[in-house]
Order: sequence, then C-alpha cells, then structure tokens
Amino acid sequence: MTQRVFVLDTNCRPLSPCHPARARQLLKRGKAAVFRRVPFMIILKYVPEGKPTLVRVKLDPGSRTTGIALTMRRRGRDEVVWAAELKHKGQEVKVKLEKRRSVRRSRRCRKTRYRPARFLNRRRKESWLPPSLESRVGNVVSWMNRLRRWAFVGGIAMELVKFDTQAMQNPEISGTEYQRGTLFGYEVREYLLEKWGRRCAYCGTENVPLEVDHIVPRSRGGSDRVSNLTLACHACNQRKDNRPVEEFLSRTPEILKKVLAQAKASLRDAAAINTTRFALLERLRATGLPVECGTGALTKYNRTAQGYPKAHWIDAACVGEAGGAVRLSLETNVLSIEAVGRGSRQMCRMDRYGFPRTGPKSVRTVQDFRTGDLVRAVVPKGRYAGIYTGYAAVRASGSFRVGNADGISWRHCRLLQRGDGYRYTISNSAGV
Repeated sequence: MTQRVFVLDTNCRPLSPCHPARARQLLKRGKAAVFRRVPFMIILKYVPEGKPTLVRVKLDPGSRTTGIALTMRRRGRDEVVWAAELKHKGQEVKVKLEKRRSVRRSRRCRKTRYRPARFLNRRRKESWLPPSLESRVGNVVSWMNRLRRWAFVGGIAMELVKFDTQAMQNPEISGTEYQRGTLFGYEVREYLLEKWGRRCAYCGTENVPLEVDHIVPRSRGGSDRVSNLTLACHACNQRKDNRPVEEFLSRTPEILKKVLAQAKASLRDAAAINTTRFALLERLRATGLPVECGTGALTKYNRTAQGYPKAHWIDAACVGEAGGAVRLSLETNVLSIEAVGRGSRQMCRMDRYGFPRTGPKSVRTVQDFRTGDLVRAVVPKGRYAGIYTGYAAVRASGSFRVGNADGISWRHCRLLQRGDGYRYTISNSAGV
C-alpha cells in the first residue's frame, strides 16, 4: 500500500490527501504540478469546490525515534493515510556540546586572549531544556507545523507516558524502598567491593589495589550510575581503556556474560521522555488544535488487540481511544526522516589540542547549490558517466559529491529539492 499524496490548491491552502493514482492523473492532464519531491506533494492549478476532509495527526514520542501517523475517517473507522518515523539527533548534539566545552576549557592552559566569565550574566527561562532534549521537542513541533501546512488537520493525539525508572531496574520495588535507593547504607566503593566480591571483574585477581571502571566508557555515552561501575585491577583498566566491554572481553564470552548480567540497562532514553513529555504537550496545545493524550498501556492494548506488530508508526496510529479500531496496511511505505541539521556555525576545523588546522569557512552556496540539497546529476560521458540522485556535498571548486559518487561537476546537476535539515528514505513498514 502506497501512502497518500499531499495536495495544495492554487493558493497553497491544504486539501485532503489523494491517492497516488489520482495525483498521476492530475499531473498528466496538466491540472497540477509537483510542489515537493519528498514527501511527495502536488499543487493544483485551480481552487476546487467543497470542504476538505479533516485528518488527525497521531504521535508516539520517543527518545531516539518518534512515530507519526495521519489518520482519516473512512467508513466509520480511522484509516492511516500517511506514516513516518522521525529519527532524532539528540545524542549527537550532546557529543558536540561536550567537545566544544572541552575545547573552550582548554583555553585556560593556552596563551590566548583573555575572555571574561559570562556565566553570571546568563539567565534561563522557566521552560528551558538542555539542547539535546530541546532538539527532540523542536523536531516534533517542526513536523507538526509542516503537516498543518500540507493537510487539513483537525486534531492531535499523542502518547503521554511516564517511565518508573526504579521499577524498570527492580520490578519488585514497593513502599519505602523508593526512598532508599541502591546505595542505602553504603558508600560507592564499599558497595562495589561487596557487589563484585573484592576482585577484578575482568581477570578475577584478588588482593591487589582495585580501581573503579566504567563498563560503558564515558566517551561512548556511559553514565556515572552505580550500575555502570565495576572494579578492575590497574592492568585490566589500562588495557580496556575506552573500548566497549564487548570488544575487550570478546575472547572470554563467559566473563562478558557475567559482567553484562551484573550491569543494568541505561535509563537515558526513559529520562529523556520523562523530561520532555510536558514540554511537548504544552507546545502542541499552543497550536490551538484539540490535543488528546493517551497512555502507553492503552497504546499497547490497542495494538495487540488488533494483532499489529511493534513499530513506531503503528504505535502512533494506535494512540488514544480511537486507536482501538484503526485500519492500516502492513505493506505501507513508511517515510524515514532523519534529523541531520542545517550545517555548522564553526568557523574552522581544529586539531585535538584546539588550534585551527584549516582556513576560515568558505561560502555556503556554490553555483546556487548548497550542501544537503537533493539533486539529480546526469553525466553524459567520462569517468563518472551515468545518472545519480542524492544529497549533494558542495565544494568551492564546483566538484560535488552526489550520494556516493564523488567528483560530479555542478554543470551536470539539477536541483530537485532544497535541503531542510532532514534526510529522507522510504522503507516498507520498518521491516514488517
């Protein structure tokens, strides 16, 4: 089943999404033109009569991927007419901010101009969120606003879920145990010594000085939670360095299994959802559209009762009371949307010590092309003869990289769609 096509009238006002066959007929007869390539959209050359059918945007917010589904009321049931999965870049934002912070702090030991402290002059607004979380909320709100411009949206339904992080670690927790925590009555080192038997978790050495080691290294996203800490002798700690524990213990699978069994799953994704859920709800309510909130338990019940498999866009379709009777096809071509940003504000590249290693940033536009634009290149002859379609990486020399092909001249490129900070691919129901 193919997705519906977005339709605009000649005044760029949204109409009801139409079937792809109907869109082809309108294009063939000259009554419409292509307005956007991905997601595909047409614009009519006239204003049709009648009022368009209302559609509903349904959201399943996630820390890494958010499911989006557009439903339309047909024959007494909601039917999914368009679906997408939005992949966030929150973790990438966090890594880049930490890298920038380390370079900024390294100025203290370099002979550079003095920069007075500004942290005392900064104030955070009441609804402030860390940049990594703000990017997640911003992506969802941005696509909500886009869908309102492309379809006649009459309401929003989102899953408002709260994760009990302590119950996720210990399902049998109850009563005052919530107030005590893992380290109740212990210090961190004392707790680790008792948990790991006063021996190295990697080689089993006893009666030697033991060091605290991160099972998942901090440089690879590991946290300081006690569940991510273990004990290691100095030799094992140095050999492991910042490698993943799976790579370090690849030759001793029995020890790896034991270490992973003692460690607990990260709660980063659950914490991100708990932090952003009300911020996203308030911004969706600010659109003026009615917002329905559904629980995660109701979403799961609706999905399992109808026999649908697990997928982000299917969860989005099953959100709310109306999600208990939703019609969808497992053959739906789902649009995968990946947030990649709109470039970098960094003026020049730096080496590991923070010193510039390149010249200033050059112009962003080369022959009216920018990095991230979707282009089609037709090379008639030569080494790169052929047809290429993909996202362009421009250079001041005029030699572009289009998709996986590098060295394509700008003269052979034709613009299909301007870069908007996202990359698009079409998959079949997320592997279903």
